[in-house]
Amino acid sequence: MSASLIELQAVFKIYRMGEVQVAALDSISLQIQAGEFVAIMGPSGSGKSTLLNILGCLDRPTQGQYILDGEDVSQLSREKLAHIRNRKIGFIFQSYNLLAQSSALENVLLPIIYSRNGGHAKSKRLERARAVLKAVGLAEREKHKPAEMSGGEQQRVAIGRALINDPPLILADEPTGNLDTHSGQEIMQILDELHQRGCTIVMVTHEAEIAAHAQRTLHLRDGRIELIHVNGTGQPDKAQQESFQ
Repeated sequence: MSASLIELQAVFKIYRMGEVQVAALDSISLQIQAGEFVAIMGPSGSGKSTLLNILGCLDRPTQGQYILDGEDVSQLSREKLAHIRNRKIGFIFQSYNLLAQSSALENVLLPIIYSRNGGHAKSKRLERARAVLKAVGLAEREKHKPAEMSGGEQQRVAIGRALINDPPLILADEPTGNLDTHSGQEIMQILDELHQRGCTIVMVTHEAEIAAHAQRTLHLRDGRIELIHVNGTGQPDKAQQESFQ
């Protein structure tokens, strides 16, 4: 079995609202293996976004441990978390989050530009960015700005940006949420291909047919893992479900 890329141990995230404490995450324990594709589902307020923020090192748990690729990142400084994000995590957002005045090529290059160890020759950086754009089917669109591309094409650029530093983990937050059915299917085909190549993907979605692309679906409710469903079997993974109760 592959080694765990992600391990959460009794993770809480507590917010204060006046004198009231609200547990957005309530003792979440979870392991995700390297190369696994996992979907996260749940109603609004279930903790999906909070969990993704912690997995993406955008936030820190109030209590508990988060071990990413063998390193405890639970209480690292903001500066160190930013360094971890740049090296180890690629983000795909529902709203693409592209720079409007930059071309597809320039948007894909951004993580390398901001990388501490991005001291590659410009020719090498451009070569890598063009290879990534080709991989997502946009080799002929590198000079186009977001306004000149469809939603599906913009999301492909976002996927290319997520891949440019070759991170071990891809986090996708509703990657098909703003797309029509056909474009959404194209994006999921790209994610399926990335998974087949060995990428670890964690994806938040509201759509059961999109979650079905993953190997497992975690169902959250009230900040806890309510159910873990092994996709393709029609049966919940009872052993893992019980281990988190």
